[in-house]
Amino acid sequence: MIIRDAEPDDAIAIRAIVASAFGRSDEALLVDQLRADGDAFIELVAEDEADGDLLGHILFSPLAIDRPEGTVTALALAPVAARPDRQKQGIGAALIRAGIEQARFAAIPAIILVGHPGYYPRFGFSAKAAESLDAPFSGPSFMALELVPGVLEAGGSVRYAAAFGI
Repeated sequence: MIIRDAEPDDAIAIRAIVASAFGRSDEALLVDQLRADGDAFIELVAEDEADGDLLGHILFSPLAIDRPEGTVTALALAPVAARPDRQKQGIGAALIRAGIEQARFAAIPAIILVGHPGYYPRFGFSAKAAESLDAPFSGPSFMALELVPGVLEAGGSVRYAAAFGI
């Protein structure tokens, strides 16, 4: 498997992967809108090395954390998907790790997500790290990963990209 940047020619396959992974089109439409709005900051695909078929996809979009002293630009991880016939084979994990590394390289201070509290902590995400944020989400599924230690301690109000509609 190869993890690489998504390309424009991948759009149809990405749409199919995301829709089939979630069993509905909402997340696929979100990906299309984020891309159309220019809010696909990191977009990666997992490709089968043998036949070139796409196996999975992940997208990170800009997320603003507004504070009285200014705005911190973080990323929202949403969505991550693997083809249903290839789930539970490490594709999502490989995409998440690669995306986190690209975010580190881009000097992004934090990544925010809403996801399964039994899955994402293995990558360093925690609900505790997100507790200081004023967001439309809370609880154990609302998690953050600080790539710059302590960056979220000051809190702030979270603003998602327009495509999220929140």
